[in-house]
Amino acid sequence: MVAVFLLPFGAYGPARTGVVPEGTPILLGLLSVIGGFVFLPALCEERAPFRHSSSCLTAHTLTGERSVDLNGITTVRLLTTFSYGGAHRTLVVRDAHGVRLGVTTETSRRKLRRAIEKADANAARGIAGARVSRAARAHLGLAPDRGLVVHTILAFVFLTVSVSLYVVAVIRLGGQ
Repeated sequence: MVAVFLLPFGAYGPARTGVVPEGTPILLGLLSVIGGFVFLPALCEERAPFRHSSSCLTAHTLTGERSVDLNGITTVRLLTTFSYGGAHRTLVVRDAHGVRLGVTTETSRRKLRRAIEKADANAARGIAGARVSRAARAHLGLAPDRGLVVHTILAFVFLTVSVSLYVVAVIRLGGQ
């Protein structure tokens, strides 16, 4: 992944000397950004086996074991991707320690829902709460589904535009 992200910078010098076509670094940068949006969220998704406690979610991910403190949640957002089977939704949770975990199982969603309800109750009493997106609240059943519909449409449009830009970049690189 690091090599893919650094590829545009490596092509910048040869592009200035005329060895590589002029637009190549920009196109490679675009490809890197699209690849990052596709692959980076998958690095923190939970995989079995996982453990739950009253204040912690622990799960194996592609990068190792991660534990999120449910009492110290700072942000929760919904990430939607599409496949042949339909939409795949992951709740990305970040705690006060900066640990990120992608929640995909129903058991973890129930624990997260309880933690958000507790954080909302604390926020009503003046204690700083977690920032939870409208789509994440709708996915957890804490808000009307209207936010989920808008989120899904925007995610689909973003995916369609990204794939189109990727195809244009590949054709442009292949044509020069």
